[in-house]
Amino acid sequence: MDGVPRVPEQRRRGSEEPAPLRFAVLGPVRAWHVEDEPSLVDGAPREDKALPTGSPQQRALLAALLLREGRTATAAELIDALWGEEPPSQALAAVRTYASRLRKVLGAGVLVSESGGYAVRAPGSLDLAVAQDLVTEAEKARQTGDLGEARSLLGRALALWDGEPLAGVPGPYAEAQRVRLEEWRLSLLETRLDLDLEQGCHAEAVSELTALTAAHPLRERLRELLMLALYRSGRQAEALAVYADTRRLLADELGVDPGPGLRELQERILRADPGLAEPAAPAGEPSVIPVRPAQLPATVPDFTGRTSFVAELSEVLASAEGRVMAVSALAGIGGVGKTTLAVHVAHQARSAFPDGQLYVDLQGAGPRAAEPETVLGAFLRALGTADSAIPDSLEERAALYRSVLDGRRVLVLLDNARDAAQVRPLLPGTDGCAALVTSRVRMVDLAGAHLVDLDVMSPDEALALFTRIVGEERVGSERDAALDVVAACGFLPLAIRIAASRLAARRTWTVSVLAAKLADERRRLDELQAGDLAVKATFELGYGALEPAQARAFRLLGLADGPDISLSAAAAVLDLGVEETEDLLESLVDTSLLESAAPGRYRFHDLVRLYARACAERDEWPPEERGAALSRLLDFYLATAARVYAIERPGDRTVTHLEKSRCEGQTFSDATQALDWLHSEAEPLLACVQQSLQAPTLRRAVDLLLATIDLAESGAGSRRYELTAMAARHAAVEQDDNYAEVRARITLAQVLSQAGRFEEAEHEAMRADSLNETAQDPWATSSAPNQLGIIAICTARYADAEGYFLRAIHAFQADQNKPGEASAVCNLSRTLASMDRSSEAVELSQRGVEIYDELGLSVRLANARYASGIVLTQAGRLHEALAQLSEALQIFTESRQRLWEGTTHFRIAQVHLAARRFAQAAQHAEQALGIGCIGGDWMKANALTVLGKALAALDQSGRAGACWRDALAIYEAAGSSEAGEVRALLSPLAAA
Repeated sequence: MDGVPRVPEQRRRGSEEPAPLRFAVLGPVRAWHVEDEPSLVDGAPREDKALPTGSPQQRALLAALLLREGRTATAAELIDALWGEEPPSQALAAVRTYASRLRKVLGAGVLVSESGGYAVRAPGSLDLAVAQDLVTEAEKARQTGDLGEARSLLGRALALWDGEPLAGVPGPYAEAQRVRLEEWRLSLLETRLDLDLEQGCHAEAVSELTALTAAHPLRERLRELLMLALYRSGRQAEALAVYADTRRLLADELGVDPGPGLRELQERILRADPGLAEPAAPAGEPSVIPVRPAQLPATVPDFTGRTSFVAELSEVLASAEGRVMAVSALAGIGGVGKTTLAVHVAHQARSAFPDGQLYVDLQGAGPRAAEPETVLGAFLRALGTADSAIPDSLEERAALYRSVLDGRRVLVLLDNARDAAQVRPLLPGTDGCAALVTSRVRMVDLAGAHLVDLDVMSPDEALALFTRIVGEERVGSERDAALDVVAACGFLPLAIRIAASRLAARRTWTVSVLAAKLADERRRLDELQAGDLAVKATFELGYGALEPAQARAFRLLGLADGPDISLSAAAAVLDLGVEETEDLLESLVDTSLLESAAPGRYRFHDLVRLYARACAERDEWPPEERGAALSRLLDFYLATAARVYAIERPGDRTVTHLEKSRCEGQTFSDATQALDWLHSEAEPLLACVQQSLQAPTLRRAVDLLLATIDLAESGAGSRRYELTAMAARHAAVEQDDNYAEVRARITLAQVLSQAGRFEEAEHEAMRADSLNETAQDPWATSSAPNQLGIIAICTARYADAEGYFLRAIHAFQADQNKPGEASAVCNLSRTLASMDRSSEAVELSQRGVEIYDELGLSVRLANARYASGIVLTQAGRLHEALAQLSEALQIFTESRQRLWEGTTHFRIAQVHLAARRFAQAAQHAEQALGIGCIGGDWMKANALTVLGKALAALDQSGRAGACWRDALAIYEAAGSSEAGEVRALLSPLAAA
């Protein structure tokens, strides 16, 4: 961070009075009054408020004085700075004239004359001084380990540059300072990028480094950082290709080999050095300090018995050091105390795992066990990985998880596992880490596991646990009754704990009273002594003590699928007001029959949910109320989702074609709040759809799926959305409901298209289009051909696409759906552009944008500008295309449409490539790859192809070849026609 003139401390901070002026040299040389722009760090002064600094030579004099750090510069020094070895004959007079003019502009006391020279005295007023202060603070933060703060400070320093330093200032002194300041800026950039990689932001850094290496091809440190970022992004071939390109370039340009840093990095990549693995520090959120996870639930203070199991498990966990892993699998029936024992042992072993403990309830006993990829995402976040750095696939997440754990000693407690297949991706793979697993099943197929079968407590242990909770005084006088209680509980720890806690809370009861209640078989299940029914029996104790309103809420809420439920949704299930519902739910939380997942959100333990449903089947009267409760939940979600859809798409007639809801739904103050609700409710929404795929709720369920299509387009849970759409289609076919089938198939076709699976998508859309001849659904009449046209565009069947879009436009017009019409018009414009009908295409695309502009749409306007950008690109109107795509990108980003955001970066890369701005093209193509695109692997291959073309033009043929080979593999696997073009691109490389 050296190599720049230091600004003296007294000049930066020596005055308590606000500096009357600000100066800038990290760009054009400028001066302005403080009141015109209060904060230099926030940006440059407004041009209309800036002070006139005169001719280029006069600005050169001001720059020379500013960079003298407040010291006096002699006239001779200033003449040399302005003109060098050949000054004009009137140089001294010119210097005096410039100084006089500047003194009038700047005011008395700022530019002073002394000892035959001049000086500028303006404490703390120079942007260079601000930058130097920020860099100093960044160095201090880095030395103390606060990498996020260091990166933030460096970013603020770099933001002070406003183009080329001393821009337009003549003279040898200005030229020397310009070179020095630019070199300093590059070194700061390298330091900031180095901090990015230290914090795991490798995927984000690739795009910026690609552009920087193109702009500064001989700067080896940038190449080194790019190689490391690519390697950590799983792109080893490209990383090695960067080295090959650099070696060739250095040999051609300078006749030298790469330096030791690059050579060593290449060797480490070739041998897959574990030391190159991505750091475990947080990524993407640079201000976040790495955390040591401590997720273990609290151990129970009255833990009793299980002495042999505690000793056995503690010994196994202690042996984790130096071994690949130690896995202890606790098997046993529900309520046998697996979790209690595992948590107790884990707490005792904490000292052996100083880097933290992870915990998750895998919900293996419920109807929808936790997906390993979801758990891995939560674990990676707990270990400091940002959302943007977490890959999509299970395999990639598992690999990253093992890499993050490398070198750490972490205990992972996997509670309530379904089977070994669910557990395997969650196991750490490094020395010093261990996993503790609980499950109902014996995991004989989990390689290397130390299996422990946990049975019910012995009578002595059971009595001891009961006594510790109730108290020796109350139990001692009624020992026989206490033995009757624990026997009635089947010696199950959970049942004993609930019974004992209930007794402890009722001081007027005796142990005999409780024993008598348990002896009444009508109040407990016959199967109390074994199996899952034992768990139901223990919960019966708590349930039987509930007030009628509480019991009804307990039963009905247990009917809803999904990981949790919001307060508003629960109110719909119960058909009550929000305040009354909250009182009921909080009272259930107090009884431990319900958990408070977060403020305003509630969840059941999976076993409690099963019990609640059993109660609903047994006790809810009339039985139709169960279906009515779930129907009210579906109505709530449908009405609210329709409201979100309407906020996002004002004027769209789709909402008028949805099934009618008998619920008002939730209201929102703005679009941001509506989007927040949609994304936070994604899992419960999709669970409600799947749960409602039967008569008479099938059509409403399909419409709920249709109304939440933004969940698929944003990339949030798109795989879960696809599976739900498939289930909806299957249910509609099974029930012979053509109307629901048409809508389900169109929705599924849209999701499949976004994933790049065009053949499957076309099958669904064609079938829907055919069925709609009978169903006569006005929404499908327009949506089906529009979707078929989109698929035809992507598969280069433009004549087919034109026919489909003309049909769609006519249908949208008949339905008076202006946004839909605009969508089809924009799609048609893209089709005509691909058929070399540019003038028609441009006219149509402008019409589509105008319609959306009139309607005030946001996300759909972005789609229109996106289409217009493509059309203008194909028409060669690149400047206009870039403007349209840039506006689309901003809207997509603000609307959290991540996949569309990535796709727009790809289109911008195409524009830059056509304009021969190869560095910018490579940068945007990298951003598309980092974010992901609509079109799945097919669009990824498109982005790789464009990236390769940009890199080849930047004389990085090795890395270009690596991109093209990856693209070719994708095209060939999908049987895409684009494979031929990529083979042609690779052919010259093979010949060379």
